[in-house]
Amino acid sequence: MSKINIKYLAKELNLSISTVSRALRDSHEISGETKKRVFDLAKRLNYQPNSNASGLRGQKTKMIAVVIPDMVNDFFSLVISGIEKVTQEKGYHILLHFTHGDHELEVSFINTLASGRVDGVLLSMSSEDNDSHHLAELNSSGIPLVLFDRVSECVSNVKVTSDNHESSVLATHHLIEAGCKKIAYLQVHKNIPVGKVRMNGYLEALQQYSAQKVPLVLECTNDNDETFELIQKMLVAEKPDGVFASVEKLAVVCYRVCEKMRLKIPDDIKIISFSNLHTAALLNPSLTTITQPAFDIGETAAKELFNIINKKNRTLAGDNNNVVLQSRLIKRRSTARY
Repeated sequence: MSKINIKYLAKELNLSISTVSRALRDSHEISGETKKRVFDLAKRLNYQPNSNASGLRGQKTKMIAVVIPDMVNDFFSLVISGIEKVTQEKGYHILLHFTHGDHELEVSFINTLASGRVDGVLLSMSSEDNDSHHLAELNSSGIPLVLFDRVSECVSNVKVTSDNHESSVLATHHLIEAGCKKIAYLQVHKNIPVGKVRMNGYLEALQQYSAQKVPLVLECTNDNDETFELIQKMLVAEKPDGVFASVEKLAVVCYRVCEKMRLKIPDDIKIISFSNLHTAALLNPSLTTITQPAFDIGETAAKELFNIINKKNRTLAGDNNNVVLQSRLIKRRSTARY
């Protein structure tokens, strides 16, 4: 038999998770008939609510969980710094969880956090997955949740992001203005939520500003060696004169490929990338970037979370639940026009 939890009860009764949760708490919002159905099934299946969770929700743990894919790039490091600025001011501590892009691991973390071990959760999703039941269950547990950067539109929680679509249009347009006639887009793994948004910006810019009729999209992998081979084959076969990397690690690999192929940047090929790398200015040549306000994203997400925590009714989302921060185009030598 599957694990007996609120999600299982809800499925068996054809009710929402939040309805079952409120029924088990004997909420006045739930009818007596529905409560009886819930209690009868819970008794028959010997369902035992987590008493520790109930106790913890009555008092502050002074802990905030931050669930992120990884810490291999400067973006998430800066986000964490922004979060820490707020949590330290509030006298809170951070509990970090890394999903490594694994959706099942994300679900496991969220289900554990739903037991009430923290006062709130900040989440950057591992993948674009339509299954958001774990987030609905966290919401029904009464624990505030704010999503940032990699978010899901399947839930109504507050979301803090940057202007990924507009920035992608700007980046592609910048390459076109620099004289590029054939621009390749290096796509991070397609299951990452922001991937489609950024690629759509690239496609829109081609339609609006370029004579390039056929997009050139290369889907890369998480393995740098595999990505190296993919980019090299693409450069040989397609011979683009511009490359737009959706994440910084792809730009760095592209630099390595160009060095091996003796392609000169920016003479033979121009490169731009989303990146928060401090070393972008130190690369040879220096890398033109779309720099996201990573620190501000972390700081804003944390502030939004504490706004929810401090509300007596614990509202999970307001009418204006999307906060979009602006990125910056920083022009350097990798896209210079001579």
